[in-house]
Amino acid sequence: MAIHAVFPDTYDQQLDAKAARLRRQFAAFEPPALEVFCSQATHYRQRAEFKIWQAQGRAHYAMYKPGEYKQPFIIEDFKVGAPLINDLMPPLLTALNASEILRRRLFQVEFLTTLSGAALVTLIYHKALDEHWTAAAEKLRRQLAIDIIGRSRKQKVVLGKDYVIECLNLGERKYYYQQVEGCFTQPNAGVCEKMLAWACDATQPLDGDLLELYCGNGNFTLPLARQFDRVLATEISKTSVKSALYNLDRNGIDNVAIARMSSEEFAQAMDKVRAFRRLQDIALDGYRFSTVLVDPPRAGLDPHTVDIVKRFDNILYISCNPETLQQNLQSISATHHVQRFALFDQFPYTDHIECGVLLRRRDA
Repeated sequence: MAIHAVFPDTYDQQLDAKAARLRRQFAAFEPPALEVFCSQATHYRQRAEFKIWQAQGRAHYAMYKPGEYKQPFIIEDFKVGAPLINDLMPPLLTALNASEILRRRLFQVEFLTTLSGAALVTLIYHKALDEHWTAAAEKLRRQLAIDIIGRSRKQKVVLGKDYVIECLNLGERKYYYQQVEGCFTQPNAGVCEKMLAWACDATQPLDGDLLELYCGNGNFTLPLARQFDRVLATEISKTSVKSALYNLDRNGIDNVAIARMSSEEFAQAMDKVRAFRRLQDIALDGYRFSTVLVDPPRAGLDPHTVDIVKRFDNILYISCNPETLQQNLQSISATHHVQRFALFDQFPYTDHIECGVLLRRRDA
């Protein structure tokens, strides 16, 4: 993880600059007024990764400055980190430095926390972890009241749980999410709540069934399931599928089916190019899809998937890369027009922009 400059006093200006850049970039698609959703100016990240810099027998939290990867920058103050991360950092470092077993050959520490107060810390080593390490780490776990994972080459030692349970609030509803160590989760939980609320509001007038590609652990699936008759979601990661199923059960949602497959594979299934055993219990022809939700990785949608989503009356596109979103919209805009356009500032003080776009078929 690289460090970046944080200037809370100028947060509004940097967000205005992002919004202006986004408006210019997408002006050709004639979108409606851009909806801008801000972050907290400080203490907004629920995840953090630190290099451990060992010097004169002591460990220090460190990060690299962008473009400088030889000498790390010692972290004394972590303004972007959630309050719980900042609360844990000093006592954890003190305990590590007080124990030769825990400190020696430690090279990375990862924090995963939640708005609901859960915390998981992963300690990563250049050494094998034995029973002496386990005993020392278990003592640390009890001392800090957290879960701990130890990792080294071909080793994973779990003390407590390897996940946290997040609780996100959407109006009067609460949604509970299992977030597994090492799997993708939205780092800025406050902005994530705003994204989910926006998606629910944007799809509120729609009906029928929803197809969701790249569902992850069910981040959007849970609240949107209450908007549609049925949801069919796809995800390639086994761990994410397992968490999504857990989250559906935890939240009492029973109108969602999940298929473990990539968007490319699902496109082949829709076109009846291939038959997949993973879909044998799912009757695709029985769905009345009105809407497709895509939340692709930075590479965006492949051409075949773009052709698939253009068949739907409504497209909800969540993007973590405006460049690939722009490329995809050049094709999609031939058949659909933009009805809603949003900016979510997941990563303040960086060039990163998260977008939400609702498109409607022109002849619908």
